[in-house]
Amino acid sequence: MPDNHSTLQCVVVTPERVFLDEAADFVALPLGDGELGVLPGREALVGLLGPGELRVGAGQHARRFFVDGGFAQVRGDVVTVLTPQALKAEDIDAVAARACLDAARGQRATPEAQLRARAELRIAAQRAASPST
Repeated sequence: MPDNHSTLQCVVVTPERVFLDEAADFVALPLGDGELGVLPGREALVGLLGPGELRVGAGQHARRFFVDGGFAQVRGDVVTVLTPQALKAEDIDAVAARACLDAARGQRATPEAQLRARAELRIAAQRAASPST
């Protein structure tokens, strides 16, 4: 059973830089086949990420990020995310995300491009609906 006083370390790495490296009480990962919540004491795993929302929680607050797929590893209370792109939710422009989705639909974009655009739009909409988190 996990120690309620321990924390996770969440590290998000893009090709350009270490995007995030902070302590967390929980991490929610957008796996390719659904969301996975990670708490301290979680067994080790490696997972394929889909484009979507990464949530990093500390206390009563969760920070939201968009990750563009990649891989996640959980090992010894460290969650490492390797992704081609990561954005803070507050940096996603809902109007631009909608335009990207519309363009992807109109140009017969790949399903992955449409999924990515939908995920960005969903995150922007969630941010607009709950600006305090």
